This record gives sequence, structure tokens and C-alpha cells, in this order.
Amino acid sequence: MDDDRPDVLLTGLLFYDLVLTGLGKPPTPGEEIWTAGMGCGPGGIANLAVAASRFGLRTSLATVFGDDFYGAHCQEVLAAQEGVDVSLSQVANGWHTPVTVALATGGDRALVTHGQEPPYSQDALMGDPPEARTALVHLEAEPRAWLSKAAANGTHIYADVGWDPTQQWSTDLLDQLALCHAFLPNEGEAMAYTRTDSAVAALGTLAELVPVAVVTRGGDGAVAVDQITGEYADVPALAVDVLDATGAGDVFGASFVAASLGGWPLAERLRFAVLAAGLSVRHHGGALAAPGWYGVDRWWRSLTDPDLRETYGFLADRLPADVGPPVRHAPVTPPRQH
Repeated sequence: MDDDRPDVLLTGLLFYDLVLTGLGKPPTPGEEIWTAGMGCGPGGIANLAVAASRFGLRTSLATVFGDDFYGAHCQEVLAAQEGVDVSLSQVANGWHTPVTVALATGGDRALVTHGQEPPYSQDALMGDPPEARTALVHLEAEPRAWLSKAAANGTHIYADVGWDPTQQWSTDLLDQLALCHAFLPNEGEAMAYTRTDSAVAALGTLAELVPVAVVTRGGDGAVAVDQITGEYADVPALAVDVLDATGAGDVFGASFVAASLGGWPLAERLRFAVLAAGLSVRHHGGALAAPGWYGVDRWWRSLTDPDLRETYGFLADRLPADVGPPVRHAPVTPPRQH
């Protein structure tokens, strides 16, 4: 029987991103800096949606679009250009889409955002969530009601978590891992929530709470444990020139889900996610930096390093015959609407 459920279910806040790159250093008060690069497009939850869709996953997104130019543009990009199902989303009259300006310097970036809380909550958008193969979620201190409903209907929850501005790192948040199939924090978050002093120690604690635990380590790669299969993996990052790291974590999560749905061994899942995230930082950030199958295929075909050819040799059997059309990266300015 064909499985017509969405592959990935998503909900969260959408932003219109304006990314400025090549700054060299952050501006100081009263100073004007001319940048070497700029890109614009949807961001926030759109990062996950586009990254998943570009790997051929049926992606269903519940978000709020403002009734403004930014909202209309983001909806057009997601639905018409990227093939994301936005039927669970709402357009909010009189509410403007949040706008983020990202200033990318070196391997990091500073963000300035203007916006307000949307008039529809995640639970209001989701209601009784549709059955889906997976959901990619961002855990927050206050549990979302839709999450337990999704887990109960058989959806595998892949979760990450954000920085805690209160610095409390309440371990109560980890109670939500009982609903999750996988948890993918970065090492700073993982160590803070588990009260450990290394990524590997944090992974050991998390592996007791969730079937699949992954800890990302930035330039040091990632480590993971799959309690279902008994696998452990530790993979290095790729050496890449970083243009903008915005959204790299989202690309990592979406590609890990894509490989997991394909039934790949843990080491392959982790290497694939590290590769996809590494490819994404070479372009202006936000959703449109995601490489998709097309970007991974181009990298594989151009690869000459014999060690990497051997390490990533599994791609020869994993890449689909049709990798799709060239992906569109963030334009300098959005196209004029007719």
C-alpha cells in the first residue's frame, strides 16, 4: 500500500531574512560599511521546510504569513518554487511578517529582528495534527499540546532545542524526550541540559532518554548513538569556506531525517548531514542555502580528494537517478510582483 502521509510535518515562526555577507568586522556606532554580498528570502521555519523538500520529502508546513509583501513573497517561494505544502498555514490580516537582518562576519553572524508574536499559536495551527512519518520540532520550556498528539498517532518526532537566555537550562525540558524518536542539540546545549563537560558525556546521558541521540559539534563534526540498532558514530566536519552559517543546523536536521527515512546506517546518516550542512554555509543563509540532492550530486561529481571519495563512497548508491533541477539560491533582491 502506498504511504501518502507527509514525510515531514513542521510548524514554527517564519521570517523574511535579509543577509549581508563579507563585512570583515561588525559595524560600530556611527560607522557605515559596504558589504561584498547580500541575499534575501524566507527564513526561520522555512529553513527546515526548504531543506527537507529539496531532498524529495513531502513537506507539510503550518506557519503564519503576514498580509504584506514579505509574507506573500515567502509563500510564493515556499509553495510555488519549492513545493512545500502550506495548506495548514494561515495568512494573518493586519500582522506583518517578522524581518531579520543577518550580519555575517567570519564563521558567525549577528541578527537583528523586528516582529511581533503571531496571532495563531502552533497548537491552533496544528489542531489535531495529520498523521506524518516524521515531525521536526523545536522543543521549548512549555510543552506544545500538538506534540503529544503527533507522537500518539505514530509520527516520529525529531527534536532540537535552542539557547536558554535565562541560563537555567531546566532539566524539565528533557521530560519531553519521552515523546521523541531523536534529539539533535549542539554540544553547548547538550552539555548545559545534561550537566556534563563534554559532547560525548552529554551524548551518553541523552542516549538513555531517547532512541536516537545526536550532538553536533560545529567545526568538530558530530557524534551520535542509535539505541535501536546499537550503532555509535563520530564523524568530522568538512573543511569548507564559510560564507554564512545561518540555517546550517536546520539543514543538518532535515538531511539527517531524509537519510533516516531511507534506512541508512548511522555513520552514513551522520556524514550525509554534516556534508549537507557544510555545503549550505557556502551560500547566503536562510532557506535557499539548502543544497538538496542537486547540490550533493554536484559536490560528489566534482570531488577529487581520494580520502573523501572513499569516505563518501556510499553516495554512489544513495544518490537518486533524478536529482532535480538546479536549486535557486538567495537573490540579491526579491523579484517584482505582478
